Amino acid sequence: MSDASARGRPEPVSLGQAFWVWLRIAALSFGGPAGQIAVMHRILVEEKRWIGEHRFLHALNYCMLLPGPEAQQLATYIGWLLHRTRGGIVAGVLFILPGVIAIMALSWIYALYGRLGIVSALFFGLKAAVLAIVLQAVTRISARALKNGVMRALAAIAFVLIFFLGVPFPLIVLAAGLIGFLGGRAGMAVFRVGGGHGAAKGAIVEDADTLLGEELPLHAQVSWRQALRTALVWLALWLAPVAALLIGLGPDHVFSQIATFFSKLAMVTFGGAYAVLAYVAQAAVQSYHWLQPGEMLDGLGMAETTPGPLIMVLQFVGFMGAYRAPGMLHPLLAATLGGLIATWVTFVPCFLWIFLGAPFIERLRGNAAVAGALSAITAAVVGVVLNLALWFAIHTLFREVRPIVAGPLHLDVPVPASIDPWALLLSAAAVLAMLRFKVGAIPTLVVAAAAGILLHFAGFTR
Repeated sequence: MSDASARGRPEPVSLGQAFWVWLRIAALSFGGPAGQIAVMHRILVEEKRWIGEHRFLHALNYCMLLPGPEAQQLATYIGWLLHRTRGGIVAGVLFILPGVIAIMALSWIYALYGRLGIVSALFFGLKAAVLAIVLQAVTRISARALKNGVMRALAAIAFVLIFFLGVPFPLIVLAAGLIGFLGGRAGMAVFRVGGGHGAAKGAIVEDADTLLGEELPLHAQVSWRQALRTALVWLALWLAPVAALLIGLGPDHVFSQIATFFSKLAMVTFGGAYAVLAYVAQAAVQSYHWLQPGEMLDGLGMAETTPGPLIMVLQFVGFMGAYRAPGMLHPLLAATLGGLIATWVTFVPCFLWIFLGAPFIERLRGNAAVAGALSAITAAVVGVVLNLALWFAIHTLFREVRPIVAGPLHLDVPVPASIDPWALLLSAAAVLAMLRFKVGAIPTLVVAAAAGILLHFAGFTR
């Protein structure tokens, strides 16, 4: 009998055995980060006992502080803890692979048939459900993050800055993180709110009773030489293709624009997909003209109904951007490459953050400054996501908006006469279903899409 089994700990698992578990998690990764993290907790902590409660939450808190999708990064972190770099790559890639395939297939359908009445009607219904999902995200994050007056003030200031003044999202999040870091370091109680999406309720699985145990793995020993090597390898994988596109095609080519824009975004996407989508939508619609306003909602509807991180919607944005500026290539070939470029520069940095930072973070359990930064960022994200909800509502319910610019004020104001009564009715029904009757996201999306198709056949929508 092994030492592990004698102490009641699970037997070691090979990378091959772990592969099938990560594949199972990937297949079940619907419902946004809260649902994805809950699935990982149930399988990895409660069922398999590969990692304990405290270590799981410590890893999650670090991933919440990083730019990028925290659920995918959490999978990469735990895969790295279990089986070094290879384990992290397997866990992280499998987590996004189903979504990459699904979003690519749906993007092809959208590009080829999106103007057909029935397809437009389907997405008309999906937009109503997406609006309800974003509003639900606001309420969930608010309940978790806004525990005191300071946190509520941070959320309100963030909303005013981004909605009325157009302050860039990254600056808001970085400022909030700095405030929280300093407050946590000073020991201020208001910044000890905590973060993350939480874990399942029930008996706590102690770290000592798990496969990983409490000890620090050998590969988690901090080595500056190893850290430098890791940084160089993953920076090269991330930025070498970007440099090749810029040199070979020039900075104005759509592939170069996609690579550089989403590379910049990969460094500042704090707070999850909902927080960054308003920033992406503004740039994709107004600056690059890759999308029409309603198309961002269509893309989010795709991401909500497929497994994987919601940030996978960026693949759709890259796809449509290249589809509309294909150059010498066939539009669908250019679109496919554009979508894959967006995906590459979005997710390769996620592996860099984990493989570079995890060995150091393993030594920082319970750090007050880190927890304070997390709490402040989460509070600011509430205001940012509320901005996103209002942006979606304006462009879902009204057919026409007028921009107002007066000094520092930047605002899209809907034209009241352009309201779409059927969009209003469907959206109100979806919000009522999700917030009042607690209907899940997937059933709401399915019913709303079906309602959109029925309205089309009944002649009520165009």
